Amino acid sequence: MYGVGRLVDNCPHLSGWDTADGEERCRSCGTRRFTRYGALRPPGLPAALTPRPRNATQADRSATIAISRACRRLGRWALGGSVLSRVA
Repeated sequence: MYGVGRLVDNCPHLSGWDTADGEERCRSCGTRRFTRYGALRPPGLPAALTPRPRNATQADRSATIAISRACRRLGRWALGGSVLSRVA
């Protein structure tokens, strides 16, 4: 194992890997490498999130404000040949 910088150790993992329960562990430095996603996924299904209902008028106003702010902030060079164009 050799050091890179002051705080980071860099191991080439040449001593091999121990495998158990969906993960591999380096014998020299202890780095874990997951071979199955079971360790990263909690059990059960994720909870479904439903956004609150919005009416079409509020959604249109929000989109209009977002587009108008973006057009004001972008310079002529940034718009270039893009779909957005300045409106007088």
